[in-house]
Amino acid sequence: MTDTAPVPAPIPGPRPAALPPLHCLRRLEAGPPRLGALPTGTPVWLVSRHADVRQVLTDPRLGRAPLYAPDAPPITLSPNLLDSPSSMLNTDGVEHQRLRRTVQRAFTPRAIARWRPWVASVIEGLLDDLIDQGSPADIVETYTRPLPVAVISRLMGLEGLDGKRLGHWSDHALSTTAYPPEAVRDAMIEFAGFGAGVIAERRAAPGDDLVSGLLAAAAETPGVSEGQLVTLVIGLVVGGHETTMTSLGNALVYLLGEGREAWQRLASDEQSAAAATEQILRAIPLGDGDTMPGLLRRAIEDVEIGGVRIPAGSVVAADTGAANADPEVFTRDLPTELFSPLAAPMYTFGAGPHHCLGSWLARMELELALHRLARRLPSLRLTEPVDDITWRRGLLTRSPETLEVTW
Repeated sequence: MTDTAPVPAPIPGPRPAALPPLHCLRRLEAGPPRLGALPTGTPVWLVSRHADVRQVLTDPRLGRAPLYAPDAPPITLSPNLLDSPSSMLNTDGVEHQRLRRTVQRAFTPRAIARWRPWVASVIEGLLDDLIDQGSPADIVETYTRPLPVAVISRLMGLEGLDGKRLGHWSDHALSTTAYPPEAVRDAMIEFAGFGAGVIAERRAAPGDDLVSGLLAAAAETPGVSEGQLVTLVIGLVVGGHETTMTSLGNALVYLLGEGREAWQRLASDEQSAAAATEQILRAIPLGDGDTMPGLLRRAIEDVEIGGVRIPAGSVVAADTGAANADPEVFTRDLPTELFSPLAAPMYTFGAGPHHCLGSWLARMELELALHRLARRLPSLRLTEPVDDITWRRGLLTRSPETLEVTW
């Protein structure tokens, strides 16, 4: 399905102050849960230690659905795609498992492995185009953005989807302060209409794609509403490319800057790239965490976390970035550990019932993208200082808007 409606041009504004790369962010110091506040003013318990974060993400007394109960305090200034109370993300227990079963079969490690040769061919095609275009080039425009868009479009049977329109929807879907609430609402109405259209097309003519598989599974799963199906489809579109684009762009900021010495080893073999991918996903967060200080849950009863009693009704934030750097668990820095096995599970993709379904796809794309890029362009380097990078701002994620490279 192709959508070619014009995308509103951004309004020019002053250049924002320089931001540090995400691998340089100061993280919350690991320690017992402590009280803070969300931007809405709602009190929130900040949880930072590795073991405590795991408890928050796996303890059934801490759920997503209670965040949207009638008595729940406000958690966002401007609701986005993640705030739909009926979505898979914001349901728990039996309801959550029913929705999750409709999509999880497509994202098992075995299923992802079958896509590996095709993803590698997409990467090689993009690299051919990049090299033919010549140096210098914007690696975001030519590689980190089109790769995950091409992959999720192919898997969902959406070849021909306008990449600019997809970026418009995704940016609004994950907006925190980038757009006013009414603009987010209008974009999400348009995005939902697109999702409903895709569903109608697949019902009329099923194919060998994720949407057709989702509809077939939903037909065998009582209680899945049409609205939930639409949210699942547009959520897959956003989630299927945003994490990979963000992680790949931020990985290149590190690897072409402070981590340049690792570039040759990344090119040497896929095993080294796989190890580096795990460490990069652990050590480089997806966003600043200033508007959302972690993965949120709400306690349905009193619960003790890390020796601290959390009262029923409290909002809790599992700071996965802090947990991924807990000095009691991960004792050395990224340059030292880049090609070493993880000392413990990392929580970039969450844990427990809400663990990210697309984590294995993101891993595979990032691993192949880094390995093949380093192999084909061993002299790749940035053309500007890291301090001059323009960042995508006001979203749950942060990555380079552009990143000029040469070779």
